[in-house]
Amino acid sequence: MGRKVAIVGVGHSRYGLRSDVNIGELAWESIRQALDDSGLDQKDIEYYIVSSVGGWSSEYLPAVVVGEYSGLTPKGTARVEAACASGSAAVKMAYDMVSSGSVDIAMAIGLEKMNESPTPIVVEFIGRAGNYFWEFHNFGLTFPGYYALYATSYMDRYGADEEDLCRVAVKNHFYGARNPKAHFQKEVSIEKCLSSRYIAWPLKLYDCSPITDGSSAVILASEDMAEKITDSPVWIEAIGEASDTANLSKRDDFTYLRAAREAAEIAYKRAGLENGYNMYKYFDVAEVHDCFTIAEVLAYEDLRFVEAGRGIELIRDGETYIGGKIPVNLSGGLKAKGHPIGATGVGMVAELTNQLLQRVEKGRQADIKNGRAIAHNVGGTGHYAYVTILSLSKP
Repeated sequence: MGRKVAIVGVGHSRYGLRSDVNIGELAWESIRQALDDSGLDQKDIEYYIVSSVGGWSSEYLPAVVVGEYSGLTPKGTARVEAACASGSAAVKMAYDMVSSGSVDIAMAIGLEKMNESPTPIVVEFIGRAGNYFWEFHNFGLTFPGYYALYATSYMDRYGADEEDLCRVAVKNHFYGARNPKAHFQKEVSIEKCLSSRYIAWPLKLYDCSPITDGSSAVILASEDMAEKITDSPVWIEAIGEASDTANLSKRDDFTYLRAAREAAEIAYKRAGLENGYNMYKYFDVAEVHDCFTIAEVLAYEDLRFVEAGRGIELIRDGETYIGGKIPVNLSGGLKAKGHPIGATGVGMVAELTNQLLQRVEKGRQADIKNGRAIAHNVGGTGHYAYVTILSLSKP
């Protein structure tokens, strides 16, 4: 057993088209907030990990650029990549460093400036998240195409339809409209979603997350340090991680993501939670990976909030709104808050920390009773998965 680890500071930039800042300035927005939140200075950070997929940005290797601009050098650093789950990988690395005793204070920084490249380039780079030569090069599968395979399979087996998927978009835009840091801050209707153009049938424009710039940061500290730094630490109770095949043709089922299921099982076991269905009962709020609307429905089931095929009932019945069984993506999710790839997982942890401490905007604050929250972050099409459990109570 390693040392207990707490979150002592979080930061989150405004997401969107951020042509107003360079990559160092964008990172500093969230780093500054996290330092202010914790009351720490740059000199107190012993190691910082930058999560960035890159490729679309002028700074292909941004860790030292971020460190120089933010005054974090000459501290140790590294860049980590796990596709869309890169942010959670950075949090896991920072957690492991503190838990192991390697450092007492570490920072995870998620960062992406995706809009420095034109949309076709971004689509190609994301499409490379699977098996490039077999799937992208030979068959032209794009990221929406990958998830369209899962959507059609789920619809065929469980009777879901396009309107059901649009319900996810409507919910997440509802909460994004109440989040001043979200990429999209306007509500949408079922009718507007259903009438939007197809990207990869059955997924339409409003079923897809946007191309987003943004940054996020969290500061982790050991138990002894955390209790000196803050009176309100949020503890990392457990992290589960798993992976799956690069080649989708080697998977035997397209109605769930095996890596996400495995990661959830590992996290629940490490947290000592009873392993079964209705796992939502342990949590006040969840942030799940809704890069496409079908992905959120799969998350309900992969996290075992409900049994297979019943995830669609949660969104139909409004159970993932505030006041329902388990409020999900009150930030607006990837769908409305945005999906700056490397920042997403760190941003989830920052959002849930603020939710547990009851300091988010009116209209999207969850009712905190259990004092526990869960983040579900998927890389690629279930190629990587991380599930992170946060708690107000010390593990």
